[in-house]
Amino acid sequence: MAVFLSRLHHVSLHVSNAEKIANDLVTKFKFNLFASRLTDRSRQLAFRKGAAVFVVNEKRSSVGLNERLLCVTDKYPIDPHVGKYSHGNYSAFLYDVSPQHPVDTVSNVCFEVDDVERSFKVLRHLGCSFLVPPTTAEDENGAVTYSVVRSVVGNVCHTLIDKTKYEGTFLPGFVVTDKDWSTKEDMSCPVTHFDHITYACPRETTHQVMRWYEKLFGFQRFFIDSNEDVDEGFVINQEGIGLRLTAMEYWKCSKAGISLPFLGKKESDCKFVIAESLPEQGKNQVDTFLEQHGAPGIQHIGLYTKDIVSTAHAMAVSGVQFFSPPPAYYTEVGKQQEIEEAGHNPQMLAQHGILLDTDLHQDPSSLSTSSQNRRYLLQVFTQPLFTEDTFFLELIERRGATGFGEGNIRALWRSVQAYMENETRVSQEEGSQKTAQC
Repeated sequence: MAVFLSRLHHVSLHVSNAEKIANDLVTKFKFNLFASRLTDRSRQLAFRKGAAVFVVNEKRSSVGLNERLLCVTDKYPIDPHVGKYSHGNYSAFLYDVSPQHPVDTVSNVCFEVDDVERSFKVLRHLGCSFLVPPTTAEDENGAVTYSVVRSVVGNVCHTLIDKTKYEGTFLPGFVVTDKDWSTKEDMSCPVTHFDHITYACPRETTHQVMRWYEKLFGFQRFFIDSNEDVDEGFVINQEGIGLRLTAMEYWKCSKAGISLPFLGKKESDCKFVIAESLPEQGKNQVDTFLEQHGAPGIQHIGLYTKDIVSTAHAMAVSGVQFFSPPPAYYTEVGKQQEIEEAGHNPQMLAQHGILLDTDLHQDPSSLSTSSQNRRYLLQVFTQPLFTEDTFFLELIERRGATGFGEGNIRALWRSVQAYMENETRVSQEEGSQKTAQC
């Protein structure tokens, strides 16, 4: 029997320069720093936007870290008692483990469960490998029990956490630096939660990953396209892009089989997408990720927003750069009409590279009826957050849509491909110039 997950609690980043990522998340992406933890071995900073929480981890042994800690502390004041808390000998990072990875990486997706001890026994019986056994951390607000399990995807691990006996704002060991963060939400960027997480994986490993998550956590297949082949997944194999996408999701109510009262359906918290390259079209961004990251892992995370135009505009003004789709996207036959029928201005969407598509999961008959009955999906990718092209964010707005638009998928991934090809070309030109100068 699988261990069922209650909700996604947070996602962890392990970086060499916490100050840069902190500045980007706060000033560009409008997240709020609300909790922190400092020990003699590491620093952990928690950022929140709606229900989306990132924990940024940095080792204190990193070059120049002491100076950077002072900079971050000056900009985001830290409680002086934060350094007095320490717990356990498993890792410098509470509720996590150090991935010992040579480049910046997003390596931990933390889930809440009802009973960590029971989950540990079930998963161990199923052959799961644990990096941290059940461990308890506590403070004046109560106790939290957690464990860390290794996944089958590269350096990705999952912290399983039970907070049922804890009444604090975040987690024991963290000092809450901003208890009023919810009143300071930037309404120009109405991001509410993580929509999906995408893994970049080697070829022919999708089924292994799917089976692992299904067996251990009860994940279910989510079909991106109504005509998608069960074994092949959603395939893009043309015009220089060879890509296979397969999606899965976990369910809040899968254990009891309870249907939620709205829409007559169960509600999933977050979808997981597995991306692998196909050899026919040459090297693409999945191959680039595997090469630069050095292992399979988390390539991008989708942030759900209630208003993608407002969010993209506010972020762009603050310095966020977005991938641009092919210019022809907005002039495709019927695209301008589709955008206008959805209540948007094509020029406004083009300004920030926002894509709009009709949901593939809706009743086909609705396509011929009033545009008011159609369900739309709007998306845009940011450029990489790390020095390497190994992690970026996506903004996504769902107007009744539950899946992913086929046209959006093709255009989104093509925009990433064009960016990486340009980066490679610029790098090669710079290399040639240096060689010539020598």
